[in-house]
Amino acid sequence: MKHYTLTTMFLALAMTAAAATQTIRITDLQRGKTFDGIGAVNGGGATSVLLKDYPEPQRSQIMDMVYKPMFGASVSAILVEVPGDGNSTQGSMPSHSHYRGDNNFMRGYIWWVMREAQQRNPQLALDATAWSAPAWVGDFWSDDMVDYYIAWLKGLRQVHGLELDALGCHNEKGWNGDFAKHLQRAMNENGFRDVKLHGFGNWGESKMDFVKYMQQDKELADALDAVCAHTYSEIPLSKEQRAAIEALGKPIWNSEDHVYIKGFDCLISIVKCFNENYIVSGATRVINWYDIAGVYPLEPYSCDTAMLLAREPWSGNYEVREALWGYAHYGQFSAVGWQYVDEGCQTLVGGGSMVTMRNPASDDFSIIFETKDAKETKTVDVRLPKGLSRKPLCVWRSNAKEQFVRQQDIKQKGGRFTITLEPNTVYSLSTTSGQQKGSFADVPASAPFPLPYSDDFDQYTQPASWGYLPRYLADLIGAFELTPRPDGKGQCIRQTVGEHTLSWAPEWHHYTIVGDSAWRDYEVSADVYLNPGEEAGVMGRLCDVGSGYGIWAKGYYLKLDDQGRCTLVLSRGKPDPKELIGDAEQQALILARKDVEIGGEYTLGTVQVEGVSALQWHNLKLRFQGDKITGSVDGKEVLSVNSGHYKKGMAGLLAPLQKKRVCTPYFDNLSIKPLGRNAATSPLAAKDRRPMYPIH
Repeated sequence: MKHYTLTTMFLALAMTAAAATQTIRITDLQRGKTFDGIGAVNGGGATSVLLKDYPEPQRSQIMDMVYKPMFGASVSAILVEVPGDGNSTQGSMPSHSHYRGDNNFMRGYIWWVMREAQQRNPQLALDATAWSAPAWVGDFWSDDMVDYYIAWLKGLRQVHGLELDALGCHNEKGWNGDFAKHLQRAMNENGFRDVKLHGFGNWGESKMDFVKYMQQDKELADALDAVCAHTYSEIPLSKEQRAAIEALGKPIWNSEDHVYIKGFDCLISIVKCFNENYIVSGATRVINWYDIAGVYPLEPYSCDTAMLLAREPWSGNYEVREALWGYAHYGQFSAVGWQYVDEGCQTLVGGGSMVTMRNPASDDFSIIFETKDAKETKTVDVRLPKGLSRKPLCVWRSNAKEQFVRQQDIKQKGGRFTITLEPNTVYSLSTTSGQQKGSFADVPASAPFPLPYSDDFDQYTQPASWGYLPRYLADLIGAFELTPRPDGKGQCIRQTVGEHTLSWAPEWHHYTIVGDSAWRDYEVSADVYLNPGEEAGVMGRLCDVGSGYGIWAKGYYLKLDDQGRCTLVLSRGKPDPKELIGDAEQQALILARKDVEIGGEYTLGTVQVEGVSALQWHNLKLRFQGDKITGSVDGKEVLSVNSGHYKKGMAGLLAPLQKKRVCTPYFDNLSIKPLGRNAATSPLAAKDRRPMYPIH
């Protein structure tokens, strides 16, 4: 009886050991697609607007952490937004062509990001697409939009010396076969034949519906060099969809995936996303949204999607998230042009996945494992064919306790090795060398936004070198650009978008924000210059700027029109049409409700100010002290109300949206002064703040 029990126990142990070991046999190196890169979006909103304002060396350090090979994330591709003046999640970026015939290829910071990224990695794949477009384009799927894209490509080449590798048709807004044909034809005719056109960048269950039309329309099939969509991690391709695209001979790209998670869970989920995008959907390029969060914390998606937080250009402080090392597990172990090895790309028994890639120009190879869903430790026995290097394998590991740490090398024995994989861990193995966990020791400490703060904009003597963008302002809608004052007395800024754009997201008033969402008692003022029929405003206690799809602000603003009508407004975010019906008494009852946040704009006070007209400078000031809010024009208090709805928030400038147009006023002498509980902080220190573009 004892003998039987021991035998049974030994058999059970043997079976457990066998179950905990998985053998991976690779025999065929030819089956596998070409790897087109992994990377991140810079755009889909002004995702890095504060990065441009960082002093050196921190600005360069941030770019090194993301784009320098064998250092940090070491991504192999970047997809940027072709700016179009409209909101596209976290804000807007200025177009190169505000109106028909306007071409200025120095506006904004996207050109600078692309140049800096590719200077660090000349092999970096540059990709782009548009979220929005200026009003003059008329219809996004038009020949005017084709011309818009071609002009942008020419500016990129002729002004900035950069060549785009790929261009998307549109971001998440349907598809149009004729547009793709016209755009491909125009690229060929204008010297951009080598730029790969991909489409159509949609998401949801119907995102690949256009593929059946490609099967029927050879011209459409020829127009698209790659087939793309979004979020295969959420909705993978079906076997039938994948087979149909592969039968057309087209690479499958994921032009935007989403991993909106915190901490180490974000890191391992990024690797899982990259692995499964190829294993399940056959995607050979995967781009996640987004790279560098150079945005205020108040803005939507200001943290959990990005690999690095760059929120404090005034202090120089930045923060590397765990997510960055998820990219590194791919970026430092692969390169565009490598080849997947299909037999080494599979899910693991008991949870997890692996991807194997090789360098076709040598015998080097890499294997990336993730065990996010595994419950137990397991051993993988990998058996390799001739044609792959027999050198020792470097091993880099990430888990919840430590990220991207080198482990003991694994020696192969006759093309065979084993590795023990712990649950919820990432491993990258490679016969290549040079990997490192890059970092910098001199990152400044975090500090609050300095008060008092002021800017007369006269320091930007060459606005083009700064991309026409003043420091620290983050445009949510529209483009607040540096420009000469109308009276010729120095520099100022102007909201330059005068028409409703073909916006990716719903519009609101055009506005820009600045400062700290913890501010309580302060006054914000600015000089405003009104064109005939227009209004301008200053904003305060902004505590919300929307969810990303729509950026209605919550806070207060004081506006003045060219007839002297001055109005103080409480904005409570996106309007609810049901709640806005009713007279002033009903609206007052709505405002008194404490149980729910109701949207809409509510007038708290209106006054007629004498001596105000168009084409003059006037000073607007909005002051917050406890629940008392006052508005002043030209140094004279004209409105005073008590409102405790919002106790704290950022400041901003406003160009109101009118029924038929957007206002385009000028602003100068922006000033923010602390009051009472908002004591003064350290003034802005003199730092090495360099313009983005050299102007000779």
